[in-house]
Amino acid sequence: MPAPRKYPQELRDRAVKMVFDLREETGGKAGAIARVADRLGVHREALRSWVRQAEVD
Repeated sequence: MPAPRKYPQELRDRAVKMVFDLREETGGKAGAIARVADRLGVHREALRSWVRQAEVD
């Protein structure tokens, strides 16, 4: 039985979209994950892994 997820899927999807939108607005990757993670109260490394997975998909 897998471990329960700490963050709901809706929050994950929203956070990843916010990172992509922020990168588009600023024209760069630097600091986007940290800013979104801090804003939403999500662990930075968790968000980083979600973004990496979204980039692969």
